[in-house]
Amino acid sequence: MPSQSNIARPYAQALFQLALEEGRLAAWHDQLQWLALVADDPQLKELAASPNITPGQIIGLIHEISGDHLDQHGRNLVQLIVQNGRLSAVGEIASAYAELRAEAEKTITASMITATPIDESQRQGFQTALKSKLGRVVELEFEVDEELIGGAVIRAGDWVVDGSVKAQLDRLVGAIGS
Repeated sequence: MPSQSNIARPYAQALFQLALEEGRLAAWHDQLQWLALVADDPQLKELAASPNITPGQIIGLIHEISGDHLDQHGRNLVQLIVQNGRLSAVGEIASAYAELRAEAEKTITASMITATPIDESQRQGFQTALKSKLGRVVELEFEVDEELIGGAVIRAGDWVVDGSVKAQLDRLVGAIGS
């Protein structure tokens, strides 16, 4: 059986091409994020797996739940995905599409975890430094984790910088224990 990412990739690429041609990258992103949220609902998953529920009923339910979150193209996508038995791949489709969009728009989402809260000027400084380092527009999300003791951990895609005191202590313990 193919993996979800192998199933999702062709859908995401086709949607990305359509969105690019229409100049609607953000609109498609929003619709896919919405559909991923809906498709991940445990009750919807249970209904979709039931032999007593038809694909048409699932499509109608998703359309009803979605209201104005989907335009006609989004509604057509729901029909295609449900009829092809790919509802469980919607989250992966949305993720793959987001990656294609980020690459095209030269953006990246990064996270910075600190031991204590940092002020707005520090946040801006880190965001500017990351933009320079990564050569992309950076959407930086901040989080506090007191277990780090001090310092910070920054993640952007596969790139990770762990400058936390906890990591330094773990390395020191490892060096002593060897």
